[in-house]
This record gives sequence, structure tokens and C-alpha cells, in this order.
Amino acid sequence: MATGWAPDGAVQDQIDDTIADAVKRARAHIPTGDSETQCRECGEDIPPARQKAMPGVKLCIDCQSERDRKPVFSGINRRGSKDSQLR
Repeated sequence: MATGWAPDGAVQDQIDDTIADAVKRARAHIPTGDSETQCRECGEDIPPARQKAMPGVKLCIDCQSERDRKPVFSGINRRGSKDSQLR
């Protein structure tokens, strides 16, 4: 149930858009092309099974795991600030 000037379903529309953006962002980061035989960061060999399972892979499992642990800021805030709502 929306309140004020927002149409019915506005909150769900924001949720749907946020999820759609996250899916697009994740798909854009999926590697493509030929896999590397050695990790770009540490130089270790990338096992053939990993190359086959993830075509286009550039990092070994350890380096990819370390990169995945780092927080990613999406840069999109769909919720208005109090100041913008008072104007």
C-alpha cells in the first residue's frame, strides 16, 4: 500500500528495479572468452577443470575468493532522502 503521492505498487516497483539492476550487474561481471591458463594476479596455474567449468576465467580460486570478499558499492539509492521529500 503506497501513501502520499506514490501510486499503488510503487514500493514493489522499487524493489523489482533494484533486483533487476543487481542481476544485470552480476551478469556483466561473468567472464567470457578464452580462459587463462595462469592466474592474472598470482601467476599460479588455473586447473583445467576450473577453465572448463567457468569459461573465460582469469583468476585462480584463491584470488577470486579474495576479490569476492571485498564490498561492492552499487551507487544507486532509490529511497529519497528526507530533504528531497520535504521540498
